[in-house]
Amino acid sequence: MKSTLFISCLLWSFLSHAQLLYEMPINPQSRLSSFENPNGVKGNGGKTNKTAKGNAFEFMEPGETKNLLDIKGEGTIQRIWLTIDHSALKLRSLRLQFFWDGSRKPAVDVPLGDFFVYNLGKQVAFESALFSSGEGRSYNCYIPMPFKKAAKVLLINEGKERVKLYYDIDFLLHKLPSNALYFHAYWNRQQSAQLGDDYILLPKVEGKGRFLGISVGLNTDTSYSKSWWGEGEVKMYLDGDSKYPTINGTGAEDYIGSAWGLGTFVNQYQGCTIANDSTGQFCFYRWHIPDAIYFNKDIKVAIQQIGGWMKEDMKKLYQRGANFKAVTVDGPRFVRLLDMDKPPVLTDPDFPEGWVNFYRIDDYSSVSYFYLDKPFTPLPALPSLDIRIKAVK
Repeated sequence: MKSTLFISCLLWSFLSHAQLLYEMPINPQSRLSSFENPNGVKGNGGKTNKTAKGNAFEFMEPGETKNLLDIKGEGTIQRIWLTIDHSALKLRSLRLQFFWDGSRKPAVDVPLGDFFVYNLGKQVAFESALFSSGEGRSYNCYIPMPFKKAAKVLLINEGKERVKLYYDIDFLLHKLPSNALYFHAYWNRQQSAQLGDDYILLPKVEGKGRFLGISVGLNTDTSYSKSWWGEGEVKMYLDGDSKYPTINGTGAEDYIGSAWGLGTFVNQYQGCTIANDSTGQFCFYRWHIPDAIYFNKDIKVAIQQIGGWMKEDMKKLYQRGANFKAVTVDGPRFVRLLDMDKPPVLTDPDFPEGWVNFYRIDDYSSVSYFYLDKPFTPLPALPSLDIRIKAVK
């Protein structure tokens, strides 16, 4: 059984890279862009200091932009490795952008740390199918990123501190299949909302493509004490869905592949690198690789902001003036409060006993990763630095 699973995983790995390991593509050209050889120019690497490690890193001053890759041609970015002198503030202040085929609008416009699943900026070692950090001090991405005419990668220091930067971008110049899609990533943050509003992981995007997944950083609102935040269901609106989604999950930790609460774990397709009830911070990811999510016209992805706690604990929150609205009670019987003409109030004697699910508002930040048949979208640009770094420690 184990050997069958291992062979299946190997086969998927081979197929996902479009060829078997022993097959030779037509006229491939392997390249690597770094400070030792920007853009991976053939026969041009390591010239400084008489070839003795003369330019492994460079400093980025506040306001400076580094051009990590700027090439013309057809091919695929295969791997990105990067490291800086780490701080949570720097990871949110550095702005990472990818441009495909000469587009003036980036397909990727996100904070550096969030892109690499450091959504809270804390150093944690993990390994997954798309991203990894062997010891919590580096950032690795293995998402294949095709380009048909050109590729450009920029890193912008929008912070107030100087940054020490090392990087490699491994890419392959080769002929792409006609159905190759462009890689995109979208960052969002929401620190306030109306009760009942879903947090938008990905606003509506039109076109054909594949949703790869999400990474999320969460700072829970202290007014909810140590109540559970993760009863909200992930919803995916596909190909014309309006009021109701086609794909609807059962809870936040369920979507991540866990259950009955959420602790730390790291798997290939799902994981939670930070789960701290004391600080109210959680960082998690989910990759839709074996369970592909395709869309033919459009897609929108959201998660409900719903938590839960026992009735007696909820009464204490009510007395403290916490902002919430009860929606269901799971007790001797399951009660859908919003389906009732006159639902009881938490303090009413006839309010049901049990676990109370309730609308709440927390501080979410996230990156959604997806492929699309277009090199750019009308999605909004990355929010300003003050929005990104608010309450970041």
